[in-house]
Amino acid sequence: MKILETISNLAGKYFAFLVIGVALIAFFIPAPFIGLGAYITILLGVVMFGMGLTLKPVDFKLVLSKPIPVIIGVAAQFVLMPLVAFMLAYLMNLPAELAAGLVLLGSVPGGTASNVMVYLAKGNLALSVAMTSLSTMLAPILTPLILLALAGQWLPVDPVAMFLSIVQVIIVPITLGVLLRRIFPATVEKSATVVPLISVLAIIIIVSAVVAANVESITTSGLLIFSAVMIHNLLGLFLGYTAAVLMRLDESKRRAISIEVGMQNSGLGVALATAHFGPLAALPNVIAAVWHNISGPILATFWSKKQVTEGKSIKETKSVSKQAQ
Repeated sequence: MKILETISNLAGKYFAFLVIGVALIAFFIPAPFIGLGAYITILLGVVMFGMGLTLKPVDFKLVLSKPIPVIIGVAAQFVLMPLVAFMLAYLMNLPAELAAGLVLLGSVPGGTASNVMVYLAKGNLALSVAMTSLSTMLAPILTPLILLALAGQWLPVDPVAMFLSIVQVIIVPITLGVLLRRIFPATVEKSATVVPLISVLAIIIIVSAVVAANVESITTSGLLIFSAVMIHNLLGLFLGYTAAVLMRLDESKRRAISIEVGMQNSGLGVALATAHFGPLAALPNVIAAVWHNISGPILATFWSKKQVTEGKSIKETKSVSKQAQ
């Protein structure tokens, strides 16, 4: 178990490099990876099951006890990110499938990697986990409806079929993971260190499958769509932070909301795009799986060097300052 724990920690630490490396191999030698596309939905279910194993009742407590920051963050995620994706798709004149894929990326919930980035950035981890959990639970309803409204002009969207897909690949596996943790808490706790390794392997296989299936498209449109994904992510990080500033939240919450809004569940985007739109529409989400794991650690490293005062709002901070004077 110690060896697996060490491997799991290394896989998590060098995740971005592993994704980039596998993506390059799949691009230059696609043949061995083509058949893996059939397992994308199952692999994402494995990742979500792992997320369920890590969730505890306390993760949802914040939604009820201090709902305002969570609601602000989730609202920013499901309003700002789809609209930014829609705007970029229009301004950059993306082909129909790529445009729909970019809007899909903006419409999926937060990714589990965002929680790690918030922790490293000295952000409010409880808020981050609460946002990820709530946005994931809302995804079966909101993601299909947002896509129907914004991406329906490019490709036909079946909201009912998409709802069922999200329930199958996200809600069911997460629920099973939560139940398993509740029934066998000691066993799950012992195996918790291996879960990140399984998730990393699953995401790497998903990335390799989609890259291998889109070699020609990457060659012709790679730079264009990479630029769109990068701008989308950077605007999300900026707008998430700005929304938290406007709501006068403290610095730790600003960091959490910024990262949560900027980083999406690209694995879900890949699965939905492959099942409902086609392999080309999955490309923005694959690129996001790589780019988010580059921009996230860079921002987390920058913020980790700057101290924050946990749990104090701007008003409280000003009050303390006046008393000190």
